[in-house]
Amino acid sequence: MSTASGHSAPAPDAVPADPPADGGAAATCAESGDDFHPHLPDDAASATSAPLRARLHHIRAGELDGDTAQTGGMRRFAAISGRTVGSAKLWMGQTHVAPATASSDHHHGESETAIHVVSGHPEFVFVEDSSGEPVEVRLRTGPGDYIFVPPFVPHREENPDPREEAVVVIARSTQEAIVVNLPGLYAGPSEQ
Repeated sequence: MSTASGHSAPAPDAVPADPPADGGAAATCAESGDDFHPHLPDDAASATSAPLRARLHHIRAGELDGDTAQTGGMRRFAAISGRTVGSAKLWMGQTHVAPATASSDHHHGESETAIHVVSGHPEFVFVEDSSGEPVEVRLRTGPGDYIFVPPFVPHREENPDPREEAVVVIARSTQEAIVVNLPGLYAGPSEQ
C-alpha cells in the first residue's frame, strides 16, 4: 500500500513502535529479536509451554469460556480468570443480557466490579437506603458508559429493549466470577 507521497504505508493492523530513545540502536535489536529479552523463548511453541504467569495471554473473542457462575436472564463468559490464564486477583469477561430480560437479584461477594457497556442500553437497579427509607434506583446506560458495583451490594441488570441484546465487559477484583443470587434487592430489618 502506498501513500500519496509514494512511500509504503504500514498494513492496516500494524502498530507502529515508539521511536527509540537512543536514536536507533534499540530498533535494530528489537527488530531482529537478538538480545532484546534473552531469558524468553524465541518461538511461539516454547512461549505457550511457559508457566501461565510468565507470559502474556491473548484471548480471542471466540475463545471465551462459558463455564462460569450464571444468573437468570444473563450469559457470562470468562476471558481472564485463574482457570484461563492463571490470574490471581482479577476476573474479566463479557456478559450478554437478552432483549426484554432482567437478571435475578444478586451480588458479587467481596468483589469490586467494574462494568463497561459495549452495546445496547442496559439498566442497573439497586436500593438506596441512606435516608432510612429504601428507594429503588435505576441507572440507565449506553455504549461507552461505566458502572462501579461495590462489594456485597445487591443489584440487578435489565435490558428493557425488546429487540437488541445488551453486551457489557466486566472486571472483578477477585480471581473468579462470584455470583450470589438473592430473593430480592433489599432485606428489611426483620429479614436481616
